[in-house]
This record gives sequence, C-alpha cells and structure tokens, in this order.
Amino acid sequence: MLESPSLRPDERAGLMLRELYHRHGYQSYRMSKFEPYDLYAKNKSFLVSEHILTFTDTDGRLMALKPDVTLSIIKNIQPSAQTLEKVYYSENVYRTSTAFMGYREIMQTGLECVGALDLPAMGEVLALAAESLGLLSGAYLLDLGHVGLVSGLLAEQAEDSVRARLLTELGRKNASAIRALCAQAGLSHETAEKLCRLSRTYGPAPEILPQLRELASGQEARAALEELEGLCRILERLELLGRVRLDFSIVNDMRYYNGVIFRGYLPGLASGVLAGGRYDNLMRRMGKTGQAIGFAVYLDQLERLEEDGEYDVDTLLLYSAQDDPSAVAERARTLLAEGRSVRMERSVPQGLRCRELVYFAERGQA
Repeated sequence: MLESPSLRPDERAGLMLRELYHRHGYQSYRMSKFEPYDLYAKNKSFLVSEHILTFTDTDGRLMALKPDVTLSIIKNIQPSAQTLEKVYYSENVYRTSTAFMGYREIMQTGLECVGALDLPAMGEVLALAAESLGLLSGAYLLDLGHVGLVSGLLAEQAEDSVRARLLTELGRKNASAIRALCAQAGLSHETAEKLCRLSRTYGPAPEILPQLRELASGQEARAALEELEGLCRILERLELLGRVRLDFSIVNDMRYYNGVIFRGYLPGLASGVLAGGRYDNLMRRMGKTGQAIGFAVYLDQLERLEEDGEYDVDTLLLYSAQDDPSAVAERARTLLAEGRSVRMERSVPQGLRCRELVYFAERGQA
C-alpha cells in the first residue's frame, strides 16, 4: 500500500517500484526528453496515445517529446545473443491522459528484459508485474493472455486487415461480429466457434487452462499453451497466481506482440494501470535481434485513487491569531509523531475533507 503522504501518489509509487526492480538486479536507465519524430511516427499503433507533441529543432529536424519509453530503449540498447539486458526506468512522458483532458507530463515507471529470453526470465517479469500491483493495492488483478493461441487459430488467414478486425471484436467479446467476419473471410466454422469461445474465456488459471487445451489445435497454439502453463506454474510457486486471471480479450496488435501479454488493474480504476507483453516483433521492426518483454506502470492513474479517497488529511489543526506560533508548531509536530497527516489553518478551507478537527488551545490541549 502507498505510504509517505508528503509525496504525490505517483512519486510514492515510483520510489517503491524502483526499489523493487533494483533488488532484482535491474539497472537504472536514463534517456533524453525527446527523440526524432520518425521513431514514433513509424510505430504509432504501439503507443498508448497516437497524439505526439512535436517541435522543430535548431538544425531543422522534427523532434518529439517522448510519449513512450520502450521505443527509446529498444532504439538505443544493444542486446546480446547469450545474456539479458535488464533495465528499469522512471521517466516523464508527454501525451494525452485517459484521466485528464489535454496533454500532460506523466511519470511512467517500468522495466524491459531484452536478449536471450527463456521461461525463468519471462516468469520473473510477470512476477514483478504482479508484485508492482501488489505494492499499490492488495486487491489488484493481473489479466494474462497469449498472442500465440490467437494467431494459431488464425493461421489459415493471412490478411492483416481481417486479423486486425477480428482482434478488435475479440477484445469486445462480440461473438456475432466474430462469426460474421470469419464467414466473410472464408474461415472455417470451427475456427469461428473457437474464437468465440476464446473471447468468452476469463477466470483463474486452474479453471481456464483445461478449457484452453480443447481450443489449442495446431503447433503454434499448443506451444503457446505450453508456455502459458509454464508461466502459471512459476507464479503459483511464488504464491502470486491467486490474483491472476486468464483473459484473451486483451490480445491486440500482432504486429508488435508475439507471446504473453498482460494488463494490471486496481479497484476503483476502470482503466488498466499496468500493461506489458513480449514484443519480439517490435525488435525486428526496429532492426534488432533477440527477444524482449517488459511492462509499464501508468502512474497518472493513481491520481484518481487519491481524488476518490475519503479524506484529504487526517487532522485539521485550527488556531487563532492570538495563539503562540511556537506552541502551535509544537502541537502539530506532536500530532505528526502519532503517524497522522496534519494541516494547520486559521479557518476551515472550503471543500477540505478531514478525519478529525482539532482546535488548538494553549498548553497543547484541545
């Protein structure tokens, strides 16, 4: 849970997350505030928001204030064929926010694991995603899917436009639209029904994995299911599987993602606060070798939790112009030492919500 009320919610979360990643051997990665616009223009569909703030540099180049960190890391990192590059970041990005109107400077914290990926490395990233959410709320949910299961079912359909539309309807869990698209594209009735079943598949891993075995036909789908089962075993061993749900409606863009994909949610927030997945396809699009997996925590979402909190401050300490200033300060310090958040005022601010109202009296009595 979040501590240190003197910090903003995103600042408190960022500190805890950085400490978590550092303990697991991830190295801090810093980058410039801006990159050439072309980097983002070529990969707009990978971004959370396609709106990009741009400016013309003194040398005439069109530059962008970075709307994303992963693209910058992949551009600059040199992965090894035998080892892993493990980096974490806490950077401000510039984009439109789902929580507020207009452009915002948003703190984004996350990690990337790049290089010779194997099951233990992917399991560690998933575990860190779950632990990241656990630092923010004990009632989180981590939804987990796999692109390979979906692409395995679509192996008989090569047209990207049809795949994209099917993925959209899969995300909407729209069975009638899935059947209609499959019929238009000439896909088999069996494929359509499996996609419809997959769109409805949601729940705890022990309950859902047996159902997936009935859907996983073909080499690619079976390999994906085997990997998913292995990852679930790791999470179970680490006692993290209880808050994981399997969900294939979160599978979206096969141009970038090619394996496990996941989303994290907190109570009270309709939008996901964490997103990640394996993105070997993005590596290849950017001329890099090796594999990659990572996630980002969108810390701007935490401001909604703070706004929806029951109180703005634990104690409102009211004093008058006749009270001794040093005694008022001492009284506030005493309250703070009891673990409360304290605000000193001469009158009650309009709209302020407090747990208790304390009137200062000489000798520290109320």
